[in-house]
Amino acid sequence: MTLADPVNPPIEGHAPRDPLPLKALLRARLAPAPCPVIADDWRFGDLTVERRERLRRFLPSDPVPAAVLVPLVERREGLSVLLTRRSRQLNHHPGQISFPGGRLETIDSDPCAAALRETEEEIGLGREHVSVAGYLPDHLIVSGYQVTPVVGFVQPFFELRLDRSEVEETFEVPLAFVLDARNHVRTVREFKGESLEFVDLPYGPHHIWGATAGILLTLYRLLQPQSASSSG
Repeated sequence: MTLADPVNPPIEGHAPRDPLPLKALLRARLAPAPCPVIADDWRFGDLTVERRERLRRFLPSDPVPAAVLVPLVERREGLSVLLTRRSRQLNHHPGQISFPGGRLETIDSDPCAAALRETEEEIGLGREHVSVAGYLPDHLIVSGYQVTPVVGFVQPFFELRLDRSEVEETFEVPLAFVLDARNHVRTVREFKGESLEFVDLPYGPHHIWGATAGILLTLYRLLQPQSASSSG
C-alpha cells in the first residue's frame, strides 16, 4: 500500500558510523511495541504554526488502522530492503512502489499479525522466515490510513509466490543506499493548492516516493547518531 505522504526532513550526514553492528543498532533503536500516538510528525519539517495547521488538514482525523512489513533481508553483502511494485491493474495507486501490507482485519490480533498475514498473502513470504525486530512510529497517510511499520529481519533462503492481482514484481534495495543521504532527492509537488517538499529515493529504474519513502526516511533518521539519546 503506497499513498502520498508529504515529507520535509532535515537531511544530514551519510550512513551512520556506529560501533554496534547494524542489526544490533536496529534492535536497540526500534520500539518494542507499536507507537500509535503521533505527538509530532517530523515530516512537516521546520514550519510555522500556521503552515503546520494548514498541512494537517490533509491528514485523516479518523484514520483506518493498517500495517506494513519493512523486510530487511540478511544478504551476505549486507542488509537489503525488500519492496514490491503494485499491480498496474489496481484501482488505487497502480504501479507504485510499496511495502507488503494492508488494513487490519478482525482476524488480526495486532498490527504485527496484520503485516505478516498481508505479506504472506501478497508475496508468499512465510512468517517463519521473518524475525520481528521492532516498530517504527505510525505514519498518518493522506488517503485515510494510520500505518504501523513493522521491521523484520528476513532469512535469505526463501521463495516468493506473488499474488499477481496485487503485486507486479519485487526487488531489493541495499539498506546502505537508503542510509546514504546523497541518495535522497528533494522534490516539490503541488497538492491541493500547497507546494510540498518531498524526499524521493530513485534506485535504478525504480522511483521510491510517497509513504514508502517516508517510512524509509523515518528509518534513516532513527539510525542517525543523534537518535541515540532519544532511543528507548
